[in-house]
Amino acid sequence: MSIDDKPADAELGATMTRTTDATADSLATAFLEDTLLTFRRQKELAERALAQVDDADFFRTMDAESNSIAIIVQHIGGNLKSRWTDFLTADGEKPDRNRDGEFVVGEAKTRAAIMAIWDAGWAALADTLSHLSAADLLATVHVRAESLTALAAMHRSLAHIAQHVGQVVMLAKHYRSTEWKTLSIARGQSNKWHPTQGKP
Repeated sequence: MSIDDKPADAELGATMTRTTDATADSLATAFLEDTLLTFRRQKELAERALAQVDDADFFRTMDAESNSIAIIVQHIGGNLKSRWTDFLTADGEKPDRNRDGEFVVGEAKTRAAIMAIWDAGWAALADTLSHLSAADLLATVHVRAESLTALAAMHRSLAHIAQHVGQVVMLAKHYRSTEWKTLSIARGQSNKWHPTQGKP
């Protein structure tokens, strides 16, 4: 190798580094955008189910040990506000959060008041996620004093919320019974949605 080859090698290495960094940034940006989109789709799914239940079913419980839709909605809102407010700088379990209180709905609590808690939680999430950068994904955050990467905290939050959204949809579907308007492909209609339908 001649001495003249070294600048070329150095230039190649720098180019590869820039390419790798650009690829990593693109991947991180795509991850953040998709995470926000997936959260928003969960919110939309729940709200389409909520739109189908009246106030009686909103506050109804299946048995003494079950949560009502109202309680689940209130818990989701409280959890999201706590986890996503000051996401990078403060523990996800905020001192002013009353988690146990999220599982109690007094007679004076209205549906509108509970939905305001829901909206506040989702607003905190959307505001934080829309301002995160690629460099934030590997930042260390804390939830109940447990250290984890921001990326891991996002996955944990998304899994938790999706679980509860599934509960909301299941209860709403159960209460509406034959009046339920499906949120997905209707039973027995999958063939109409198959991408190769009608093709040889």
